[in-house]
Amino acid sequence: MRNSLLILFSCFLVSFGCYADRVIVKEIRLWSDPEKTRFVFDLSGPPDYEAFPVSNPDRYVVDIKNSDFEKNLKLPVLKKSPVSKIRKAKKDDNTNVRIVFDLNAKVSPKNFVLTPFNQYGNRLVVDLYNSQRMEATKIKVAVKESSSNMRDAIIAIDAGHGGEDPGAIGPRNQLEKNVVLSISKKLAEFVDDEPGFRSKLIRKGDYYVGLRKRIEIARENKADILLSLHADAFKTANVRGASVFAISDRGSTSEEARWLAENQNQTDLIGGMGEYVKIDTKSEPLVRNVLLDLAFGYSQRESLEMGAQVLKELKKVTKLHKEKVEQAGFMVLKAPEVPSILVEVGFISNPKEAYNLSDARHQRKIAKSIFRGVKNYIYDRPPDGSYVAWLKEGSRDVRVHVIEKGDTLSELSLRYRVSLEAIKKFNSVRGDTIKIGQKLRIPAS
Repeated sequence: MRNSLLILFSCFLVSFGCYADRVIVKEIRLWSDPEKTRFVFDLSGPPDYEAFPVSNPDRYVVDIKNSDFEKNLKLPVLKKSPVSKIRKAKKDDNTNVRIVFDLNAKVSPKNFVLTPFNQYGNRLVVDLYNSQRMEATKIKVAVKESSSNMRDAIIAIDAGHGGEDPGAIGPRNQLEKNVVLSISKKLAEFVDDEPGFRSKLIRKGDYYVGLRKRIEIARENKADILLSLHADAFKTANVRGASVFAISDRGSTSEEARWLAENQNQTDLIGGMGEYVKIDTKSEPLVRNVLLDLAFGYSQRESLEMGAQVLKELKKVTKLHKEKVEQAGFMVLKAPEVPSILVEVGFISNPKEAYNLSDARHQRKIAKSIFRGVKNYIYDRPPDGSYVAWLKEGSRDVRVHVIEKGDTLSELSLRYRVSLEAIKKFNSVRGDTIKIGQKLRIPAS
């Protein structure tokens, strides 16, 4: 009898041990971006899993061994994605779980595991890339040019963080990723409203873009400059003010800048690119952000000049944390041809500043001041072959034509031997309508 009880108790311990060691699927979250649909499994421990496609009909299956679902686990609400339905079930005598993604489009799947970092625990990431979009990204983006071979100055605008990575969090749960995206979109509007300028938003929605991918997007779109927007956080709530950072290859100009550089890859670890990056996470970050390292030599000098112009304009609408452009030795991301700065629009950890940064009117002021600084820089150093470069050169010899009855833009283009596009850009005319008595400046042909 005693031996029977020992055997039974031993079996109970084995069974309890197996159950206690099970990996629990606590939550499944969904993120979408222009390239892929991402599913993030929040787990209680590291998973032993297998993922594979199944055809007729097309599905993608994820099996997690020795696992179970959190009680009342809710599946994510599907938005526009290649997945029509998600199904979950227990298998193998309830010792394993299976998640099935029913597909309505061709995908290129990729999956990987992320280890605990900061507020995040173990995660299994399943990325379903849109196959057609992946093929489309191989096509180079052509720069828009006018009939007179003038192109726009292209401003790449990078809203930091996104998706899995919220960035800094304000006292009332204001998220940095939302604040900087909103400011970035307003900045893009100012850029696109200016003749001879065109914006390229690196991130258009709430999704994460890897650090190196941000560089690739700027390059693919032949950006003349890159602006990376962030919002500071600090351990004390009284610190406030905007600041601008640029690259340095000779050490940091402050301890804050050094800390920022040491932690530049932190967002990749949170956002889901951490399987490719190894960094020292022991140092305490002051600013939980990242500056894409884009400048050495010529680009470094240009970045400093551009940063000074932006600081000058920011000072007119908000308090500055630093009066000069800061520098630090950020990791090289191999884009020396693109002058770049990181603009910290304020400290989201400061209650008053967090409130202002969440206000649309203040965001618009910040965006407009950044654009004014960028515009001043571009006009000082216009890109080769751009409308701004032509405008500066051609403005030395400008005629003024007063519109009379019967005048048309096409006729004026032929009369003065200047392209129609040039006349419209020079006078900020967006349509084909002109009025009698209107004065048009006609640049030299």
